[in-house]
Amino acid sequence: MDPLRRDTRVVIAAFNEGKVIRNVVSEVVRDGWSVILVDDGSRDNTAAEARAGGAVVLRHVVNLGQGAALQTGIDCALRQGAKYIVTFDADGQHNYADIPALIAALEDADIALGSRFLGSVEGATQRRMAMLRAAVMMSNRLSGLRLTDAHCGLRAMRAEVAPKLRITQDRMAHASELLRKIHTGGLRVVEVPVTVRYTAHSMAKGQTGFQAVRILFDYFFRP
Repeated sequence: MDPLRRDTRVVIAAFNEGKVIRNVVSEVVRDGWSVILVDDGSRDNTAAEARAGGAVVLRHVVNLGQGAALQTGIDCALRQGAKYIVTFDADGQHNYADIPALIAALEDADIALGSRFLGSVEGATQRRMAMLRAAVMMSNRLSGLRLTDAHCGLRAMRAEVAPKLRITQDRMAHASELLRKIHTGGLRVVEVPVTVRYTAHSMAKGQTGFQAVRILFDYFFRP
C-alpha cells in the first residue's frame, strides 16, 4: 500500500443502504483505500453488505443521523492514526476516482471540499440544480464563505484540524455546521471539482434541493 492510501481513511455514514453499499464500498477498497463505515441503526443488511465489500464496520444501535455517524467514523479514523480523512456518501453519488485530487489539495489547505458545480453533475433535474444553487447563495451569506457548492458530502481534511471541525449537529445540518466552523476557525479551505451522479436510488433516499435550503435554516436560525 502506498503511503497516501496507508495514511487515509474513507468514512461513510450509512442508513438502510443494503441494496447498494457493497458496490460503493468495494469500488473504494479495490482502489486501495481503507473504509470505515458507520451503520447508523439500519434495519436492513447494510452492515453485512459493507463488511462483504471490505469495510471496517461500526454500528449505532439506534439511528442518530448522518452528522453523528460521520463523527463516529472520524473518531475511529483518528484512533487508527490517520493523517487524512475523507467523507464519502453511501448512496452511490460519489466517485472514488475523485479521492486523490481531494487529498492532494490538502498540501496547501486544511480541508478540501468537493464541488459538483466546478466538476460535473449527472442525472439531476433542472429544478434540483436551481434549488442547489439557491442553497449555495444562502449558505455563503450565512457562513461568511465564498464557495461554489454548499453541501457536497465528498470532502477531505487533515487529521490535525478534525478537533476544530467536530460535528455536534447529529443530522443533515452538520454540513452547514462544518462551513461555519471552517470560517470561524480560520481554516484554509479549497474547493476541488468532483462528479456527483444522481440515480433513481440516490434521489429517492437523498437530499432534495428544497431540503438543502431547509438545512440552512435548521442550523443558522433554529434556537
